Amino acid sequence: MNIFEPPYSPGDIVYVLYRNPHTQNVAMIQEAAIVSDPDHPGQLAVFLYETYYPITEDMAIYRTEEEAEKAYNYYFGSVE
Repeated sequence: MNIFEPPYSPGDIVYVLYRNPHTQNVAMIQEAAIVSDPDHPGQLAVFLYETYYPITEDMAIYRTEEEAEKAYNYYFGSVE
């Protein structure tokens, strides 16, 4: 999936695969919002846990929770 097609808009709700920064072997699906990046005018960011993350090709961003669950299951095994 190309993260830039179709383009995101501020206010879009997306789902990301997020690794716990304190425990790298823990990953989860987290709902996040697409917002205007306050540090880089004209660019978008993912707002997650009160932090702005620039959108990059390395981010696992999905439009639906179902898409995120399929990817999670593929990379990490079943959610249950």
